Amino acid sequence: MATPQLSPGVLIREVDLTVGRAENVLDNIGGIAGPFKQGPVDEVTQINTSQSLIDTFGKPQSANAQYEYWMTASSFLSYGGVLKIVRTDDSNLNNANAGVGIASTNAAKIKNFDDYEANFATATNFTYAAKNPGSWANSMKVCFIDNAADQTLGITTDDPNNAGMVIGFGVTTALTDVTIPGAGSTSSFTGYLKGIITGVSTNATTKSSSIDVKIVSRVSSAGTETKIDYAEGDPLKSFEANDTLFFVNNSGINTGGGGATGRSEPVATQVDWYDQQTLGLSNATVFWKSIAPKPTTSNFVQQRSGKNDALHIAVIDDTGSITGIQGNILEKFTNLSKAKDAIADGETGKKIFYKDFLAKNSTQIYAGSNPSAAGDAFHGTNPIINGFTGSGNSPNYTKIAIGDGLWGSDAQGVNFNSIGNVSYTFTGGQDYSSGTGNYTATLGSLLTSYNLFENKDDVAVDFLMMGPGLDTQDQSQAKANLLISIANARKDCIATVSPHRTNVVNVTNTTTQTNNVLKFFSPLSSSSYCVFDSGYKYMFDRFNNEFRFIPCNGDIAGLMVRTGILAFPWFSPAGQQRGILNNAIKLAYSPSKDQRDLLYSSRINPIINQRGAGILLFGDKTGLSYASAFDRINVRRLFLTVEQSLEGAANAQLFELNDANTRSNFVNIVEPFLRDVQAKRGLFDFLVVCDETNNTPDVIDNNEFRADIYLKPTKSINFVTLTFVATRTGVSFEEVVGTV
Repeated sequence: MATPQLSPGVLIREVDLTVGRAENVLDNIGGIAGPFKQGPVDEVTQINTSQSLIDTFGKPQSANAQYEYWMTASSFLSYGGVLKIVRTDDSNLNNANAGVGIASTNAAKIKNFDDYEANFATATNFTYAAKNPGSWANSMKVCFIDNAADQTLGITTDDPNNAGMVIGFGVTTALTDVTIPGAGSTSSFTGYLKGIITGVSTNATTKSSSIDVKIVSRVSSAGTETKIDYAEGDPLKSFEANDTLFFVNNSGINTGGGGATGRSEPVATQVDWYDQQTLGLSNATVFWKSIAPKPTTSNFVQQRSGKNDALHIAVIDDTGSITGIQGNILEKFTNLSKAKDAIADGETGKKIFYKDFLAKNSTQIYAGSNPSAAGDAFHGTNPIINGFTGSGNSPNYTKIAIGDGLWGSDAQGVNFNSIGNVSYTFTGGQDYSSGTGNYTATLGSLLTSYNLFENKDDVAVDFLMMGPGLDTQDQSQAKANLLISIANARKDCIATVSPHRTNVVNVTNTTTQTNNVLKFFSPLSSSSYCVFDSGYKYMFDRFNNEFRFIPCNGDIAGLMVRTGILAFPWFSPAGQQRGILNNAIKLAYSPSKDQRDLLYSSRINPIINQRGAGILLFGDKTGLSYASAFDRINVRRLFLTVEQSLEGAANAQLFELNDANTRSNFVNIVEPFLRDVQAKRGLFDFLVVCDETNNTPDVIDNNEFRADIYLKPTKSINFVTLTFVATRTGVSFEEVVGTV
C-alpha cells in the first residue's frame, strides 16, 4: 500500500510486471552410480569430459566387469552431455596413507571432503592420506621439506663413535674480530655463534661425520644475544671451514674430545643444506632447489614475531602405477604454512595453513596429524632446543618441550618446530569386497548411492542411467525399479534401463534372447519417466586393449542429449537422423522384424543393425504400459521441458497477490514461450487459462494460484504405409485416387 501524502505533491510509483520469465532448460545432465577405481565416495560429482572422468574416477578396470560402469559413463559423455557420478561405498574401502611414525600405516576410510572435515581434520593416526579410498594410491609418495637445517658440516675425527654428535645437541664456534659485511673494516664482531644439530651421518670406516646444523643466534663478548637467520656466505651467520666447533650437551661443553659430555672438532667442509636435498625418489635424483627456493618464514608469521613456518610439499607417483610414469610429480605446493591462521600475501581470506590448503586444493592428499606433535622420527625422541644458557664457550641449554612450536598454532610469537626433508610412502589402500583389485559393489550399496539423486532441489539430473546389472536377474530388476521410482518421484528426469547381461550376451539363439528380454522387463514398473532398450553394444576398450559388450542405457540417454543439441527435446531420438549409436561395432542382440514387434508391444525399444544406416535406436516408447500420449519419448520430453521452463516463472509468483494483474502477468510470460515451442514444431496448439474462472474466491481464500495449460503435442512417426497402385494406361489418376 502506498504511503499517504499529507501535503500537496506528486507521488511516483513503479509497478514491475516483468518478474519471472520462462527459459528453455538444457536437459543434458546424466547420473550414474558404481564401483569406480577412485574418486570421492557417496558424493555427487560432476564430470564434463572423458578426461575429467579419468582424472577423477580412474580408468576402467577389467576385474568384476567394472569396465561396464565406466564405459557406460564414457559412452554418455560422447554425445555431448555432462555427467554426475556417485562412487559406491563398501565396508572394505580404505585410503592409502602414511601413519604416524612415517613408516607405519593405519586404517582410514575418508569418503569425501565432508567426511574429512567432520571426522578426520584432527586425526592423529595418519600424517598424510590419499584423497579418496582404494589401492590406486598405494606406493604414492609425499615428499616434504621445511627449514630444519641451514648447513651441512663435514668433520674428520679419530673417534669412530662420534660421541657427542647427537640430534638436539648444540654447537658453538668462537668469532674473533669478524668484519661485519657492508660496515667497513673498522667494524667487527667478537663473540660466538650458536647452532643446533638436526641431523647426523657417521662413517666409522673413514672416521668422518657430517652434521646438519640450524643457526640459532649470535652472542657478543658483552653477552648480548641476537637471534639470526642463516645467510649463505655470511661469516657472521654461518659456520665456516676451519672453524672449531664445540659440542654442547645437557652438562655443558667438553673441549677435551670424546666422551658423552661433548667434544670439539674442526670443520672440514661446509655446504648449504637445502642445496643438497633431494625428493627421495626411487628412480631419479630431483633436487628440491629445482622446485622452489628454501622455505623460511612467511610474511604473515614474521609480522607476528613468529618464525620458521614455511614448507613445501610434493606428491609423487613413485612407482608409476597412477600415471604410468615412474617418479612423475602429481602436485606440488610451495610456501604453505604451519600456522593455523596464516594467510597468503595480498590475498585476503586465502588460508595457507597446510592442512586446510591441501583439503581444499589438492586432488591427491589430505593431511592428518601434525608431524611435530606425533612422535615423528625427529621430535619424538630428541626435541629441538631453543638455545643455550651460560656464557662464552661453556654454555648449557634446555630442550623445548613437545608442546612448544606446534604446527597448527596461531602465528603470534611462535617459533615453529621443523622436521627437515622427509618422504612418506603410502600403503594400506583397499578396494571393494576384501582386497586389492576387486570392484564388486553390492545391491544395497548401489541403491544407497542412487538414493543421493532423490532430492531434485539438491541435485539436478535429467537422465538416470542404470549401467550394468548385478549378479542375478532379480537384483538387476530391483536396481532398475529403484531408478524408475526415483524418476517417478522427481518427475523431472528419465531413467534408462538395459536388460540383464546374460539375457543377451553370449546367447546365440535370437528367440531365446527375445524371450529373456521380455521376461526381464515384464515385471518392471509402468512409468513414462523411463525408457527400456533391448541390449548391449560391442565396443573397444582402449585402456585394456580389449573389445567389450557394454549396456546401451548410457547411449540411449546420450541420444536424447544429442537430440536436444541438434534439434529440440520434443523430437524423437530414434531412427537414422538422430538415433545412431556412437562407437558401436556390433550388437549382442539385433532383433528381427517379428521380434521387434514383440518387443515394441511390450514397451521395449529395439536397437538394431540396419543395413546401410548402422546401429541405431529403432523405437521411441517410454516404459508406460498403456496407451497414452506419454507413452512416447518425445512427448514426455516435451512436457518435461515445458514444465521445468515454466516452473521458474511460477516460482516468481509465490507470495505475490492473487489478482488480475498477477494472473495477466503470468499469462504474458507463458504464452510467448509456448508460441516459441509451437514455432519449433513441438506443439500443434495450446491454451493458457489463468483468470477468475480457475482462480475462484475459494481458491484465492485458500492462498492458491492456478493456471491450466492445455497442450496438443506433435507426434513422432512410428508407422509408415506406402501403397503402390498399378493402373491401366488409359486410366485417369483422378478416377482412382481414394478408391484403394
